[in-house]
Amino acid sequence: MIIHVVRQGDSIYRIAQAYGTSQDKIISDNRLVNPEVLVPGQTIVIMVDSIPHTVTRGQTMFGLARGYRVSLNDLIAANPQISDPSRLSVGQVINIPTQTRKLGTIDVNGYAFPNINRTVLQDTLPYLTYLSIFSYQVRPDGSLIAINDTPLIEAARQAGVAPIMVITNIEEGASFSSDLAHTILTDLQVRENVINNVVNTLESKNYFGLDIDFEYIYPEDREAYNNFLRAVVQRLRPLGYTITTALAPKTSGDQPGLLYEAHDYPVHGALVDHVIIMTYEWGYTYGPAMAVAPANQVRRVISYAVTVIPSKKILMGMPNYGYDWTLPFVRGSAARSISNMEAVELAARVGANIQFDQTSQAPFFNYYANGRRHEVWFDDARSTQARLRIVSEYNLGGVSYWTINRFFPQNWLVLQSMYDINKVL
Repeated sequence: MIIHVVRQGDSIYRIAQAYGTSQDKIISDNRLVNPEVLVPGQTIVIMVDSIPHTVTRGQTMFGLARGYRVSLNDLIAANPQISDPSRLSVGQVINIPTQTRKLGTIDVNGYAFPNINRTVLQDTLPYLTYLSIFSYQVRPDGSLIAINDTPLIEAARQAGVAPIMVITNIEEGASFSSDLAHTILTDLQVRENVINNVVNTLESKNYFGLDIDFEYIYPEDREAYNNFLRAVVQRLRPLGYTITTALAPKTSGDQPGLLYEAHDYPVHGALVDHVIIMTYEWGYTYGPAMAVAPANQVRRVISYAVTVIPSKKILMGMPNYGYDWTLPFVRGSAARSISNMEAVELAARVGANIQFDQTSQAPFFNYYANGRRHEVWFDDARSTQARLRIVSEYNLGGVSYWTINRFFPQNWLVLQSMYDINKVL
């Protein structure tokens, strides 16, 4: 795999010629909507095992290996037609290997809403270990609001992907509720009702496991949440179900804030099978323009997490979206959510060049509309690759995508080139 960054004057024809592949394959792999229009700074993923290099005067195998950052042994092995690697001729074509050794096998979770497009779902399932269907909302009496999850469960199991039931403290018709969480966690009868209803749903719907995504819990309910987890684990583990929790991205155990304080990393790490750390939303709807998941900030969170949670239990959050902000930022104003592919299409439409921020390892661009300046941050193959390297760097269990409802082909091309995907079914 090669990540090509488009330059001024590039065309799919020229890119295909340079890497010894076909235009149709590049267009198909990247699912380019308008391949005739490329944006400077846009990434194109080239799925080739090697690229041709024409030898010029003075070049050696050793020098080519260093220049292309491949091992000399791999370069020699890729060119069995060369009888004497110490002697190259001007004009001779050398195959430069691009296939690097994979970094290991990881778990991949994808959150999906029940209304996901079925084609998108089918295209994504081959890359997943788990499909987490979002979500069963818990009512104040411990009952669950039903969702149309049966088609997704069946599709997942047919594809060898483990379906995961998700429960949330999202208030009916509203958002995450601290008061609802307090009721669920502190009223023992409600807690028992929740667990009974979860078990019934797991069994009747043929789920593989449970994901608990309780957010904005009052700090004083921290131990009540821990006790709730203990009760869930005690009930579900003998039945053979996996248990996962979703956690806010913390950089210390005492990090202040309603989102963070009740999420007890060490206790979750000790009790459950997986923790999904939601390493995204630095750039968010009501905040200033910045990368959604800056690699430097993600690394800070993971650096702390692995000190208190077994690294193999951690699934690092991966966003699958970007934002379009209107500038200057005004507190209370809202950015527009945009898919990664839509971001590139927008850049092409407005004539913007895509830039890449080295600190956050993320692409962005600016444009004007109706006299107002806009700034767009999103993900491309480079930012995806940068964060996926953190998984190997910290020996994590894998990644979790929020959400898979929009298909981003470059993400899956990069992921598949870097890791093998674990299957538990």
